[in-house]
Amino acid sequence: MTLLRRVHNSQVHQRRVRILARHLSELIPASVSILDVGSGDGLLASRVLAHRSDLKWMAIDPLARSLTHVPVQLLTGNRLPFEDKEFDLVLFVDVLHHTEDPMVLLREAVRVARAGIVIKDHFREGFCAGPRLRFMDWVGNAAWGVPLPYNYWNAAQWKRAT
Repeated sequence: MTLLRRVHNSQVHQRRVRILARHLSELIPASVSILDVGSGDGLLASRVLAHRSDLKWMAIDPLARSLTHVPVQLLTGNRLPFEDKEFDLVLFVDVLHHTEDPMVLLREAVRVARAGIVIKDHFREGFCAGPRLRFMDWVGNAAWGVPLPYNYWNAAQWKRAT
């Protein structure tokens, strides 16, 4: 598992974070506050903030980590511990498929977001999409203790959620 994790980190994870940081840096409007739900170790947040010092960023995650790239607040339960409309944007990057019921967190995001919600997640579409996504998720997350309910939605489920 250690070799697989090292290969994943060097060949997949670092590239993924670099590309996502670039896209998010271009996508996010100027001078907004962001609640990053499921931020992990904060690597993505740190990469975005390296290019966008105008952003006010709050990172939260249900797993406590000893080392993080930005301060990460512990999230307990399914209720976001913030006031209504406290943030301009709520961000979910590859998070919702780790929950038993993504709609719970989506409703919470609607409650705490003033302007919008940014979601980057997987579609369960195409030949062997389910098994392929499960394997990728297991490789990238199992060693860290991330919950793996493998709750990937297809396009129709995402459409119903909007």
